[in-house]
Amino acid sequence: MKKLITSVVLSITLVLSSCTALQSLGLSDFDKIAGLREALTNGLFSGFDAFAKGDQGNALIRFAFPGDAAKIEQTLNTLGLSKTVNSLTQKYTKAMGEAVVEAKPIFLNSVKRMSFTDVTGILLSNNHHAATEYFKSSMTNDLLAAFAPIVTKSINVNGGDKEYQTIAKAYNTFAFGGKKMETNLTDFISGRVIDAMFAYVGKEEENIRTNLSFRTTPLLQRVFGYVDQQKSLNNSSSRSGGILAN
Repeated sequence: MKKLITSVVLSITLVLSSCTALQSLGLSDFDKIAGLREALTNGLFSGFDAFAKGDQGNALIRFAFPGDAAKIEQTLNTLGLSKTVNSLTQKYTKAMGEAVVEAKPIFLNSVKRMSFTDVTGILLSNNHHAATEYFKSSMTNDLLAAFAPIVTKSINVNGGDKEYQTIAKAYNTFAFGGKKMETNLTDFISGRVIDAMFAYVGKEEENIRTNLSFRTTPLLQRVFGYVDQQKSLNNSSSRSGGILAN
């Protein structure tokens, strides 16, 4: 009986302390959504900056051939097309960056349009990329549709499309019964760029969740401070439950 009373008292204390914490933080659903959107937007700007700086050895933002890129590139070099491969890689890496710069409003507006169905669950998730994954699953199709015309325009400049057709024709002739190179690059490059942007968003979300120095605004500090506090309370509750069970 004594254990039961102690357990009830502890549970009430934890609930009250949780409520007090929420009240002191003054955290509304609006704050939660705004905090998540700010975290995602910060990640997008990290991606914009990376693409704006160019390749610089960054595999995420470098053009790679669709499929088994290494095998395709090796085969093309064997066919004496290494110069064309290098030229095309540089042109398409630059085109990817130009497409991202032009598509900035599309990415940023997609974050503004997001309505989180369970913002508290996303915030308190142990998954450091929970908001990014929600963003990706809910917005990828819209982003692809809006991004495709920009990519098409970018990849057709400076003769890049003609160089690619030359390479694809040579490779597909040499491949015989093997898998042929994709000849329509718009969807491939659109998907590659969007995946790269989400990679930057996910990294930024993880940093904000796990590293105080990345919480650079009062909103981020308040929202993710709330997250830390709630998780600490939940951990304390779990430990107390384990002790009482023993």
